[in-house]
Amino acid sequence: MGRMVALLCSGLGSAADGADPSAEAALVEPRLRNLHDIPSDLVPPVVTDEAAAAGRRVRVQLSEFAGTPLHHVLYLPINWRPDRSYPVIVEYPGNGGFENKLGDRCSGRQEDCRLGYGISAGRDFIWVCPPFVDKASTTHSLRWWGDADATTDYCRQCVRQTCADYGGDPDKVLLAGFSRGAIACNYIGLRNDDIAALWRGMIVHSHYDGVRQWGYPEDDRAAATRRLKRLGDRPQFISHEVSIDAVRDYLRDTTVDATFLPIPYPNHSDAWVLKDIPERTKLREWVAQALSEN
Repeated sequence: MGRMVALLCSGLGSAADGADPSAEAALVEPRLRNLHDIPSDLVPPVVTDEAAAAGRRVRVQLSEFAGTPLHHVLYLPINWRPDRSYPVIVEYPGNGGFENKLGDRCSGRQEDCRLGYGISAGRDFIWVCPPFVDKASTTHSLRWWGDADATTDYCRQCVRQTCADYGGDPDKVLLAGFSRGAIACNYIGLRNDDIAALWRGMIVHSHYDGVRQWGYPEDDRAAATRRLKRLGDRPQFISHEVSIDAVRDYLRDTTVDATFLPIPYPNHSDAWVLKDIPERTKLREWVAQALSEN
């Protein structure tokens, strides 16, 4: 794809790029419209415990976790057929317990992820949301990583099972995430060579591994740089509310194939993908290009 030029929105101030997604103060920018004032044209399906089928979003378990609460969330597109293959979007959620004065909220649950549905509109893509694994309770961790190595291993197995059982194309798997999930794209998705090999590209919305330290192991820039080397020449779509400057500056001296897109709303939210706005169109165009290249 080649290194791509940043997409800029003129006249916008700087966002609080270093804000903690669990306790971030609302950014008050009077020139910007609240994202939630724009009607949504998409609503992700409710998650159920039914069997997987076309158009359903359901909870699924790896066999080793049967009888525990630990699960991932699987969506098969409305045009899914068992004799076809489909690209796969793997998505991680933000930290739970987040709420601000703009009406933004994040539960931290896989069931409330939205990027994959906004990208696909429910067609042509398998969408799966794996957990952050808390080994002690065998549950999904609502904040941060749980056990990062166990989370990494679950993700690898989840992708393998999704491709084997539901027709996911192992050569067309994208990793996506919002806030905590955005950081997870590199922190979990590039944690070792095995998991790094899974991805065709990444969609990273609002925060980025290594831009600031959060207080968990190996959150420093040197460690993040080592992880980033596992990305190689695969592309990343990197977006952030209002300003992308902090991430762009961080990556300036790297060879990352990055497309930068500021979202012209102050909201710390992934809900923009559920709305008919130009930024969603740009994201969908990027996805189509990333999947079409050899």
